Amino acid sequence: MSDKNKIMPDKIRAVQYGCGPIGLNVAALALRRNGIELAGAVDIDPDLAGRDLGEAAGMDRAAGVIITNDADELLSRCRPDIVFHTTTSRLETAAAQISDLVRAGANVVSTCEELSFPYRRDPAVASKLDLLARQNSATVLGTGINPGFLMDAWPLFMTGPCQNVTHVKVERMQDASGRRLPFQQKIGAGRTPEEFQALVESGKLRHVGLPESIAMLAAGLGWKLDEITESIEPVMAEKEVESPYLKVIPGQAAGVRQVGRGISQGAELILMEFSAFIGAAESFDSVTIKGTPDISVRIHGGTHGDISTAAMVVNAASRVVAAAPGLITMKDLPPVTAGS
Repeated sequence: MSDKNKIMPDKIRAVQYGCGPIGLNVAALALRRNGIELAGAVDIDPDLAGRDLGEAAGMDRAAGVIITNDADELLSRCRPDIVFHTTTSRLETAAAQISDLVRAGANVVSTCEELSFPYRRDPAVASKLDLLARQNSATVLGTGINPGFLMDAWPLFMTGPCQNVTHVKVERMQDASGRRLPFQQKIGAGRTPEEFQALVESGKLRHVGLPESIAMLAAGLGWKLDEITESIEPVMAEKEVESPYLKVIPGQAAGVRQVGRGISQGAELILMEFSAFIGAAESFDSVTIKGTPDISVRIHGGTHGDISTAAMVVNAASRVVAAAPGLITMKDLPPVTAGS
């Protein structure tokens, strides 16, 4: 196992791994940062191979970075300090990809939701990835806006002024009208109740990461949970609503309401409510803490998921490059702040 100390570079050399909508948002932000040199990009989509990254990301200038489909060649040529990994929500797929990145000596920030706190879902995979990262003097972090901040790192940080905490409630309400089409499809907008339920049962319709957020928050507070429960139900349209991409009529789902609970000795310690649907009357994020003292905070207007996910990934880069090797979570880092 390597115990080599990390050296913080003057300018972080980065590679974008995955050039879908989120990956291109990440890349566009990284290209604007003075402290980051985005040296390469990779994606398996043959339509993207050979395109300039700036053009693919909708920027008003070429970036001089050509997207390739050969990850091994790119890593060997660029030798990045960090890789922005934005390909999948699923831990099993992400772990295989990230293992290759780590073996190449790269630190990784990933938007894989199940990687945000993988120890409860699949401790064997998490332990294997942690060991591999340590052996290669690399650090791996799963983050984003949710999971990664709004429903776990932020409420955990807000417990700092409390002498004790007995219950935490986190609520995220989104009007999904302004989100990208894949997100609206992921929450079941426009589906009949039968179609919605079939997608839930197949595992294709759910906000991925709620159990991970509950587990991270509990671990940060030193709480041992006996059970994490999760329910998913449609928010039905009562009138016709629409987004730039979809029209939803009464009788169809406008989106989803998902509720997670962290239970210890029969008592609910953590309650998380995630709602996202087209036509929601308001958007907000809130944390309510019962303890000494009670604390309640609310972000009026909510937090834009796509913009803020890119920000969390890019803003975490310097923290991850400087962190000790291994698989870490947001509770293990100093607060991530905006860069220049």
